[in-house]
Amino acid sequence: MGDYSKALEFYEKDLEIKKKALPPNHPDLATSYNSIGGVYDTMCDYSKALEFYEKSHKIYEKALPSNHPHLASSYNSIGGVYNNMGDYLKALEFYEKALKIREKALSPNHPHLANSYGKIGQVYNNMGDYSKALEFYEKA
Repeated sequence: MGDYSKALEFYEKDLEIKKKALPPNHPDLATSYNSIGGVYDTMCDYSKALEFYEKSHKIYEKALPSNHPHLASSYNSIGGVYNNMGDYLKALEFYEKALKIREKALSPNHPHLANSYGKIGQVYNNMGDYSKALEFYEKA
């Protein structure tokens, strides 16, 4: 509905409850941090989005195996912020990390692989490297 302050209010309440009920590296905390990061990302407050996405990612790194799909999604979120900020090299770095996890963890025709290829293609498109963009869009 676009009521970001209300969304943040409820996500922050959710986070406070989880902080009291769960150990500090529980994946459910990471989910809450990620949700808050998503609101800030939508609001174009990229420094706050990165802050919360990185908190989420650190928990996932500690709590989950290195090939877990949540880690790939986390890298995608961080890459998306850098893409939105116009820092295309950083965006590629994170999107490629997500892709590597997905290539190992998922079947070759899984839709999340298409998502990764598409995001990488988008960055190359933004950079004006249209042949590279086309290569990744076609993979997607």
